Amino acid sequence: PNRRRCEGSMAKLVEVEASKVAELRARLHEPGLGLPEKYQVLFSLRNIKGPDAHEALLDVLKDESALVRHDVCFCLGQRQDSAAVEVLTAKLRDQTEHPMVRHEAGEALGAIGTPQCLAPLMEHADDSVLEVAETCQLALQRVQFLKDHPDATTEGSPYFSVDPTPALPASTPTEELRAMLLDENARMFDRYTAMFALRNKGGAEAVAALGDVFKCRSALLKHEVAYVLGQMQDPQSTAYLVDALKDGSEHAMVRHEAAEALGAI
Repeated sequence: PNRRRCEGSMAKLVEVEASKVAELRARLHEPGLGLPEKYQVLFSLRNIKGPDAHEALLDVLKDESALVRHDVCFCLGQRQDSAAVEVLTAKLRDQTEHPMVRHEAGEALGAIGTPQCLAPLMEHADDSVLEVAETCQLALQRVQFLKDHPDATTEGSPYFSVDPTPALPASTPTEELRAMLLDENARMFDRYTAMFALRNKGGAEAVAALGDVFKCRSALLKHEVAYVLGQMQDPQSTAYLVDALKDGSEHAMVRHEAAEALGAI
């Protein structure tokens, strides 16, 4: 299973026999299970419909690794199952949790987007952790956008992920998208819409524009750019990602996403 190209809505989840889900859940508790094997199980469960898979994912949310817990939150958001709202809200509110996990919980609430998601997102829109606050602001703006544009679709995107914001039309000139993306004074929501449009366009110019983001201040934006470069799987982005990974002064969230993107490429 590929974290970056997973299907984007509950309608795309697959029906699997309960016994198979039970086998996957049991595997998570095998002594000495390695991280790659654990991730195989995690993303297999992510694609399976129903409460059994949901409960199995919640088991993984107790993992001692913040990296694993953050990807469980990602999976719960991509499933867009409202049953996850309570546990994601608890993760977002937990000040002792790793900021990367709290950020992913906020983003997942935005992906689910039900009315129950709004209160915790509003509560943390001014969180003391900047990346968490920015994530919640984006999530609220996504929910509002979809409310204002109920017919909005992901048409034109070759990717199946549930993104934190919509994308501007891929027909938008690359230079215009680049200018919006790199504008440090622009709303983060607008910068994200330009970023996803560049992802959807693809090609050398789009990769170069996205790579320039690593010179910007926002760790949240840089980490999301690393994510979309991993989705694009364009070898031309390798140098940008290697530099981000090597930079010991860079935010851990950015370096982690750069490493995952290099693995995808």
